[in-house]
Amino acid sequence: MNTKTESPFVISHTTMQVVKTRDQYNAILQVCRNIFERKNSDYGTSWRVFRPQSITDQIFIKAQRIRNIETSSKNLVGEDIEIEFMGIINYSIIALIQLQLIDETRETGDVNEILALYDYHAQLTRDLMLMKNTDYGEAWRDMRISSFTDLILVKIARIKQIEDNAGKTIASEGISANYQDIINYAIFALIRM
Repeated sequence: MNTKTESPFVISHTTMQVVKTRDQYNAILQVCRNIFERKNSDYGTSWRVFRPQSITDQIFIKAQRIRNIETSSKNLVGEDIEIEFMGIINYSIIALIQLQLIDETRETGDVNEILALYDYHAQLTRDLMLMKNTDYGEAWRDMRISSFTDLILVKIARIKQIEDNAGKTIASEGISANYQDIINYAIFALIRM
């Protein structure tokens, strides 16, 4: 009979990896939030004019640009793809905010409320990542960055199909879950870079 117990102060490799992932994830989210906040200072909440489909198209444009750069190795505009992944994260959070406000049938231009909604959706998405990451065991760390780009484009195609079906699904996750996956894939790509 083995009566040896593990010390409560011993931290497993898996626990350390999850802590590392959470810290890296939070650092990237903070950079994205800072960009979002600065742009809201410059432009206000003008993005509130976007219909959800237009936000999906904005994310598509960014993901397609990343894929074109990955495929051709040409970057004539000069902006790094890291900036595009951050834009994908922010537009996806914007989409989640828009969907919530549309569901609640209300308007707001209050930047403090918008930032609180940003934080709310960012935290929900991070918590989802931590749960899924536990199940998948950090498999994403062995993936190619180009695979994240492809996964984002697949999620965008799914969102477009759901939008074309007036938001109705039969056996699939809804639009919000797809935006959350896009955020997580983009953050994984940035961590891997």
